[in-house]
Amino acid sequence: MKQFYSETLGTFAMIFCGCGAMTINEITNNSISHVGVAITWGLIVMAMIYAFGEVSGAHFNPAVTIGFAFAKKFSWKKVPSYILAQAIGAILAIFVLCILFPESQFLGETTPKDGFPSYKAAILEFILTFFLMVVIINVSTGSKEIGSMAAVAVGGVILLEAMFAGPITKASMNPIRSIAPALFTGNFQYLWLYITAPILGAISAVSSCKLVKDNQCC
Repeated sequence: MKQFYSETLGTFAMIFCGCGAMTINEITNNSISHVGVAITWGLIVMAMIYAFGEVSGAHFNPAVTIGFAFAKKFSWKKVPSYILAQAIGAILAIFVLCILFPESQFLGETTPKDGFPSYKAAILEFILTFFLMVVIINVSTGSKEIGSMAAVAVGGVILLEAMFAGPITKASMNPIRSIAPALFTGNFQYLWLYITAPILGAISAVSSCKLVKDNQCC
């Protein structure tokens, strides 16, 4: 149960702060700015990895959980409970944001930039998650984050990818991070790409590690 609570609390904090920054930026006419939002995402992920990495591995992302299971570093039996915990944390976070900021129309939802084709958004989300999982799989052992710099590495790559890709796809890289706001805004049009692309990206990253690491790396 400690792992379940850790994933719930960690995901809640991540979504509350990350989507919260996007929501406040929306209703205050860009007072935080795109750069500020990207930094918020990177910092909250880093902080939550430090807080819960030794307990649950600090996945906070169904794509990461599935990626670890695909790599045989995490039990498939635990995957449903982890994803449930992540879903509870994410939905609660958006629910609180909805209460705090009822004037928000988006609540940090993920949609491609107007005019940007959905298939290109899917490709970009695939690549972003691929690189994220490459970093995660190389700074972890089993399903646990290792070393004092693991959180910095993972938080750093999220900040980096949110910085340059955020204006195009919102740089989700996380199915539950996209599902939770959609449940409150009712905008499900692009949800398919924000679910499939990150999962496929994470699985592909795990497969690629065999090309650059020793045998039995994954």
